[in-house]
Amino acid sequence: MAEGGVGVVVTGVAARAGTGWDLAALGERTAAGDPAFTPVTRFDASRYRTDLAAQLPGDPVLADELVSIVGAACEQAGLGAADRVVSPLLVAVHGDPAVARLPESERTGPGAIAASIAHRAGLGPTPRAYMTACVAASTAVADAATMITHGRAQRVVVAAGYLVEEDNFALFNAGRSLAGDGQVRPFSAGRQGMLLGDGLAAVVLESAEEADRRGATPLARIAGWGRAGDAFHITQPDPEGGGMTRAVTAALRKAGRAPADIGYINAHGTGTAQSDAAETAALHRALGADAARIPVSSSKSVHGHTLQAGGLLELAVTVHALRTARLPVNAGYVGPDDKCGLNLVLDRPLEREVDYALTVNSAFGGANTALVVARV
Repeated sequence: MAEGGVGVVVTGVAARAGTGWDLAALGERTAAGDPAFTPVTRFDASRYRTDLAAQLPGDPVLADELVSIVGAACEQAGLGAADRVVSPLLVAVHGDPAVARLPESERTGPGAIAASIAHRAGLGPTPRAYMTACVAASTAVADAATMITHGRAQRVVVAAGYLVEEDNFALFNAGRSLAGDGQVRPFSAGRQGMLLGDGLAAVVLESAEEADRRGATPLARIAGWGRAGDAFHITQPDPEGGGMTRAVTAALRKAGRAPADIGYINAHGTGTAQSDAAETAALHRALGADAARIPVSSSKSVHGHTLQAGGLLELAVTVHALRTARLPVNAGYVGPDDKCGLNLVLDRPLEREVDYALTVNSAFGGANTALVVARV
């Protein structure tokens, strides 16, 4: 939306990750660049390239945690039962690998999972599930914002979750994507790959008019959003960053902002060689000379890659950074890479008030998303 259009505000946000059980812990550790990676406890990871991940304690159940995190966001937004029951749920969720091993008659699809979560959380009918890999959650946010600006809903709850499990651990290990040195080093020389992490997040998005009517306090504004595909390769990113370039450009246009207005970028930054280089190329193409000025960090260097939940968890990190005026550290950095020329936040959080931030994500299949988040 351009300035002066229907506003989409965040009135509730909750998150938990391997950094701890709430957004405060996530925000503090990402700001400080304090990685949360510890030895995996849920399965035997000794035969893989690394045995590290960013995990919550114990063996949490994904559906239960999603219901809990939705409740926390709705509570912060001040939503009572009557407000919740008319609020649709969009949920980005990684399906339980065990489901695929059940007889077909006993399998539960993502739609049924979404319906169960919506029912247990007291939310409205016709929930929607998103399974589009690492852009699932950010795609859900874009869809929710579109629903609100087009008048199809006054309020939408978006949730997302992933818990570290062996199927994906083994998959990324086989693809030699896991960091053998146990560190995620986005945009750094010597980066060896990614590490997985638990991630759960929920946000309440609503029109500014609805929030004002209820007397709710906006925490941030979703000013713009964009999506675009690479059409390049099923797993490899376009080296020129074509899809992400178009997504960022579209998000800025919808927000009515120029690159000079952006004061922070929460990057996708997986710590893999090709992805980080392609993302850097895209940011330079989309932002021009401002790409060398804008502070950049990838919070995955602290909480790990949370797959389907990544876009929403990183939106929560971005909102927290805007509200606290502390831009997170890009942890794991050991030196410059000539393919990754960005203004990285290093060593300590950057104390700076920022009016507009950009958070970007990419996924297998060449999907890319960009969200422009405004401070209020």
